[in-house]
Amino acid sequence: MNQTHIHLLITHLPIFGSLLGGLVLLHGIGVKSNQTIIAAYYVFLLSAIGASIAYLTGEAAEETVENIQGVVEATIKTHEEFALFALISLIILGFASILGLFLTYRKSLWIGTIAYFILFISIISFGLVARTGYLGGQIRHTEISNGAIVPSENSENEKDN
Repeated sequence: MNQTHIHLLITHLPIFGSLLGGLVLLHGIGVKSNQTIIAAYYVFLLSAIGASIAYLTGEAAEETVENIQGVVEATIKTHEEFALFALISLIILGFASILGLFLTYRKSLWIGTIAYFILFISIISFGLVARTGYLGGQIRHTEISNGAIVPSENSENEKDN
C-alpha cells in the first residue's frame, strides 16, 4: 500500500466523520447527555486526524494521477486548493473538540455553549470537506465531472438492431 492508496481510503473519514459526529452531537445536545457529546468530540478528533493524513498524502496521489490520460491538471489544483480550506476547518473543529472535552470533563457551565459552537463548526466543516471530496472525485470520475452518461456496449448494439 502506498500513499495514493492511503489518500483514497482515508479521504472518506473526514467526510463521514464530520457528518456522523454532527449528528451524534446534535443528539447529545437534545437528550442532554454529556457521554454522547464526548463521543461526538472524539469522532471530530478522528475526522481532523483523517483530514490531516488525507492532506499530507494528497501530493503523492497527485503525482500518481497527473500523467494519466484524461486527467486535467486544473481539476487537481482546484481540489488541492479547496482541500486546504477543509483541512483548516477540520483542524479548528479538532481543537474546539479538545476544548469541549476539557470543559465537559470539568463539568463547566460552558458545556452547552461550546457544544452549540462546535456543532456550528462541524456543519461548516462537513460542507467544506464534502465539496473537497466532490472535487476530488471529478479527477478520475468523469461521470460526475461533466454530467454525461457514458453509453454501454449493449446500448450501442441495441441502436444497430
